Parts: sequence; structure tokens; C-alpha cells
Amino acid sequence: MANNSSVVGGETLMRNINYQVIIVQVLIAIFLWINFLLITTFFMKDFFYTTMRYILFANTLLSDCLVLIITNVLLIFSYFRLTMQMWYCLIFYLLSSLYTFVTPVTLTAMTLERYVAICMPLQHAELCSTRSALHCILIIHGLSAIPCILDLVVFFASAMINFHKQYRICSREVFTFHSWQGHFRSAVSQFYFLIMCITIVFSYVKIMQVAKAASGENKKSTWKGLRTVILHAFQLLLCLIQLWCPFMEAAVLQIDFMLYVNVRYFNYITFYLAPRCMSPLIYGLRDDKFCFVLKYYALCGSVARTNL
Repeated sequence: MANNSSVVGGETLMRNINYQVIIVQVLIAIFLWINFLLITTFFMKDFFYTTMRYILFANTLLSDCLVLIITNVLLIFSYFRLTMQMWYCLIFYLLSSLYTFVTPVTLTAMTLERYVAICMPLQHAELCSTRSALHCILIIHGLSAIPCILDLVVFFASAMINFHKQYRICSREVFTFHSWQGHFRSAVSQFYFLIMCITIVFSYVKIMQVAKAASGENKKSTWKGLRTVILHAFQLLLCLIQLWCPFMEAAVLQIDFMLYVNVRYFNYITFYLAPRCMSPLIYGLRDDKFCFVLKYYALCGSVARTNL
């Protein structure tokens, strides 16, 4: 009887996991299609790829697409218990870590761009040129790479000589050799997010001051910029929650394994996948010019060509 119960329980768990994996694949396909549509829209008008805020927006889209693809590949490998050589796993891990940071750092840069546009309009054209945008993207990747480099240093200092030749199921945990590594990663990440939060709050306060002093059309534009900063703050909050998820999951794991599986699945969908599509989509739909071109190409040219 006990054996029958364990078999039924195992089949139920496997069936739930099957459903979960299928749902994840459907969601990732939908999210990638939406992001691909947004990226295609970006390249369809030269105004977009010569304007800094749209260039940075495209950078977040490309970053999010890479994270979706990499995490999905690792999910499939883990689900089917497929192993890979640790060198390849290390590359996947570093890319995933890098572009996990690229998105929030880019959001902070987009907030600063709005701050310059509203609070320093005379310097905006000079400070936010196409060349400056490209330099900004390089700086973003450089800053985002620092936590990855620190992880890499710890890895080479701690790993055995033949570790890179081993075949294992690829996950973040295989690169954790000491208990303090998780706390170290969390400390670095929270330091980054503290700086980003200070930057966004500073920009919000300055834009708010300009909004109160503005009048007429300038006031409308300024308040729209202020709402954009609030959206960036919300996106950054979702990114910050991702950092807390492993701690919540570790606590739940001590209580019940099935609950741990469900919580981890919920966190992955809610705080990892959904924000990497829905937030950019909302941002794109809020922008009148981008939204008009997006509707035109999404509806296969059914929208009138006025202003295109």
C-alpha cells in the first residue's frame, strides 16, 4: 500500500512538472515573439536607432531575450537530466549573470537620460547623442561584468584542477564551493541595486521639482517623464525581488520539497520571465511614436501610414 502511494505521488509530481515545463515553453515562446516584434519595430525607423532612449530600450530587449534563451536552455537540460562539461556550463552561467545585471543597469541609464532631457534640455543633444549611447552601452556592459569577474576569480581560486573537465547538470549551485559565496554574491548585487535606487530617487526628485515649476505643454511632457521614471523604478523593484527569491526558496526547501518546487516555479514565472517581456511592452506602448510604428507592423500595415 505504501509502495502504491509512493508510485501515485511520484506520477503526480512528474505530471505537474510536465505541465510546468510545457507552460514555461509556451510563455517563453510568446515573450520572445513580443520582444522580437519590439526589436523589429526599433530597426524599422532610423529615428529610433539614432535616439539614445530608444537605443537603450533596444539594449534591454536584446539583453532580456538572451536571458530568456539561456535560462530556457538550462531549464531543458536540467529537466531531462542532461549533463555538460563544466567549461560550457561556466560560459552559460557567466552570460546569464552578465545580462541579468545589464537590464537593471540599462534602466538606470534610461532614467538618467530622462533626467538630462527634462532638467538639462540645452545639454541633452550633446550628452545624449548616438555616439554617447554606444559609449553608454559599453560602460553598462563593463559595470555589469564586474560581479561576473569576481565570481570568476573565486571559481578559479576554489575549483579543483580537473573540475572544468567534469560533466554535470548545469546550475548555479555547482559553482558554489563555499557557503559564503552566496552571501558575497548577494552583497555585491544589493550594493549595485542600492546605487541604482539612489540614482532613480535622485532623478525622480529633480524631475518632480521641474514638473511643479513647468507650465502648459512643458508640464505635460515633464509629468510623462516622471511617470516613465516611476515605471523604471517598478522594473528595478522586480529585478531586486529576483535577488531575494533564492533566500525564500532555501527557507521553503527546509519545510517541504513539493512546496519548494511550486514556489520556485511561481518565482521563475512571476519575477524572472514576465518582467522581461511585459515591462518592455508597457514601455513601448506608452511611447506615442514607438507605439504607432509597432501597431503598423504588428497589424501588417493596416494602420494608416500617417506620421510613419
